[in-house]
Amino acid sequence: MSCDSDCGDAGPMAKLPVPEDVQEAIRTLIRWSGDDPQREGLIDTPARVARAWKEYCQGYDEDPALHLARQFEEVGGYDELVLLKDIPFQSHCEHHMAPITGKAAIAYMPKDKVVGISKLARVLHGFAQRLQIQERLTAEVAQCIWDNLHPHGVAVVIEAQHGCMTGRGVKTPGVGMVTSRLMGCFLEDHRSRKEVLSLMGY
Repeated sequence: MSCDSDCGDAGPMAKLPVPEDVQEAIRTLIRWSGDDPQREGLIDTPARVARAWKEYCQGYDEDPALHLARQFEEVGGYDELVLLKDIPFQSHCEHHMAPITGKAAIAYMPKDKVVGISKLARVLHGFAQRLQIQERLTAEVAQCIWDNLHPHGVAVVIEAQHGCMTGRGVKTPGVGMVTSRLMGCFLEDHRSRKEVLSLMGY
């Protein structure tokens, strides 16, 4: 079964021009890995890999805060917890450029404004689609929501598996890493912290 028919090469990056020096860098990596970049199955691989990485890292071309620009004040007096959980994401670690795959839970306690729930996922993806470490990703998502919504509190918990640990090195599959960032009332008030973490499933 060929990659051409099943790997989605017809996406938005399919016709993106790839500089020759980028393709040659990938050919060099193929040679160094022990294969021949001129064999039939690898002829088009450098361009495909380059376009794939441009897509993996498209978060560098956006400002995640812009997703929070449209806010709604007509909330019927609602001032309780807003929580979006089990948000899937994919990123790549900055140390080995290996995949990071996982899910996130994002919550905030609004003061007088809310945003569309899809925007929370877009903020996550905007930061995830960069070379990352999980700790920084968690902090960046929380800080972005805090700075732009000015809520009473923000809580972000991310649970992920790291390819640099499962596919190389200690080669230990099935291990999940959990990171969290609590701000405002979720950090300062024990009851609020307990409530949000319980609803997130932690």
